[in-house]
Amino acid sequence: MLPYATAGEAEAALGRALTWAEAAWFRYSATTSDYYLYCHHVVIFLVVYTLAPLPLAVLQLRAPAILLPYKLQPRVRLKPAAFLRCYVRTVRVFLLAMGPVQLLSYPAVKMVGIRTGLPLPSAGETAAQLAVYLLVEDYLGYWVHRLLHTKWGYEKIHHVHHEYTAPFGYVGLYAHWSDVLIIGFPAFVGPALVPCHMTTLWLWFLIRQLALLDAHKGFDFPLNPAKLIPFYGGAPHHDYHHRVGRKSQSNFASFFTFCDYIYGTDKGYMFHKASLAKLKEVAQNST
Repeated sequence: MLPYATAGEAEAALGRALTWAEAAWFRYSATTSDYYLYCHHVVIFLVVYTLAPLPLAVLQLRAPAILLPYKLQPRVRLKPAAFLRCYVRTVRVFLLAMGPVQLLSYPAVKMVGIRTGLPLPSAGETAAQLAVYLLVEDYLGYWVHRLLHTKWGYEKIHHVHHEYTAPFGYVGLYAHWSDVLIIGFPAFVGPALVPCHMTTLWLWFLIRQLALLDAHKGFDFPLNPAKLIPFYGGAPHHDYHHRVGRKSQSNFASFFTFCDYIYGTDKGYMFHKASLAKLKEVAQNST
């Protein structure tokens, strides 16, 4: 909730006119409690998780022949019941496990300095903070993911996420309730170290969710914008992780590939890529 009764008071406090974004934020948040603003993340999750993977899920169910070369595991064709089961279970786990954590963690969010007032952060400030969050989450998430692939972690917790060896978008957040909490923890470390505005926090959660969905989408399209991001692993990188399953000791990183390269956990994947390239070359020469 903003400490200004009118936009004029806000402009007087800032010593300048409000930008269009700040004016829109003032109209929306002036009389809205900070706790309610923080709870928006639950709504963002449900909307994005429901709608973002839907087009690719339809392609998975009814992939025309022209798209099969871009499907990472073209021989696997799932039935609609598998998609529905994944979606329903993920939403239930989120609402029963992660949802209460989100709602009850508000005091910690305020303590670390997440703000809701004016001015809004600049584009440069937002980009710098998001870059920090990506790097922190990627590094911590790498080690958390490796821990979940130990014998105890996999058998007790992480095996649920690997029930689908050929992932699709909805699998990104499909997991045991404790897995959701453990894997989700690194995402909060960056904002705790470098506090931001509430709108940046929303954007960060949105980016992280979309990245998870992208990594599990099951397709590798040639014009994928993610291919323009340096060191971004994307769907091919993580699809191999699911294909190998329980025995996988490769490709643990969330976003980028440098941790897997530095710590040598990309060797199986690189061998796999080299083998595919060799088979493709042999096929072309035969033709």
